[in-house]
Amino acid sequence: MNRKREVISAKPLVFKKKAGTSDPPQACDFFARHTGLPKTRIKNAMGKGAAWLRKGTGKRQRIRRATAPIKRGDILELFYDETILNREAPEALLVKDLGFYSVWHKPPGLVTEGTNYGDHCSLLRQVEEYFVPARQIFPIHRIDYEASGLVILAHDQKTAAALSRLFRDHLIEKRYRIEVLGNPSKKMPRGLISIPLDGKEAVTEFVLERYYPETDISTVAVRLRTGRLHQIRRHFEMIGHPVIGDPKHGRKNKNTEGMKLSAIMLRFPCPVTGQDVTYTLDEAPPRAGIYRI
Repeated sequence: MNRKREVISAKPLVFKKKAGTSDPPQACDFFARHTGLPKTRIKNAMGKGAAWLRKGTGKRQRIRRATAPIKRGDILELFYDETILNREAPEALLVKDLGFYSVWHKPPGLVTEGTNYGDHCSLLRQVEEYFVPARQIFPIHRIDYEASGLVILAHDQKTAAALSRLFRDHLIEKRYRIEVLGNPSKKMPRGLISIPLDGKEAVTEFVLERYYPETDISTVAVRLRTGRLHQIRRHFEMIGHPVIGDPKHGRKNKNTEGMKLSAIMLRFPCPVTGQDVTYTLDEAPPRAGIYRI
């Protein structure tokens, strides 16, 4: 029996079932009975955010405790994938804690939020575990998994709504540093990329910092005027200078060190104090000083 269970547990599993009258009253026992997975592996998956519970018409929520009580009619889900569960996440760093919101440096290889398969490799989970006593956490914006940089998290609904309005109204200035293939200065050393994306206006402002002919790579400072999906990555691919290490956009731009895109500055009017605030990463540019744009 144990050998059979080991074979089953090695495969990704998506499980969903409504609890009946004869089912065990605790979540781990329920999953063990219906999936055949060992309880030790179920407990590990639950602790990493791969188990879900919906009671009646309520909102679906993660359940982490093996002894979480369940009742007839509850809907339980388990998204079990050992490859995902065995991942180790890089650690995010706190840049500034304002109480009502905090600013974090998200490293590459860390998602902002979790997925059905878990949240142990997410920024939100790391922040949940960081604050004692626990705080509410509301994500305001996201950075791609492969990218790094500054992320704002709100800690109450009022602040979350205010910060979301700032993003929606384009009142948060965002600046990035990227490395791209080739030399954009042959076309325009300083300028705009104004190419619609997904049928919507998309404008990217940039300044060439430095070109390195020995590697055919340029360091570029970027400011977004709009916020479309993968805007920087798509725009620079469109002009023939894809971001180094971008796994989705561009050719001949692979890089073993990951994607060279970082959100290095956020400037906005603080929704609580009303004063303008600026947050930057205390890191040197990869090869040259940043230009003012």
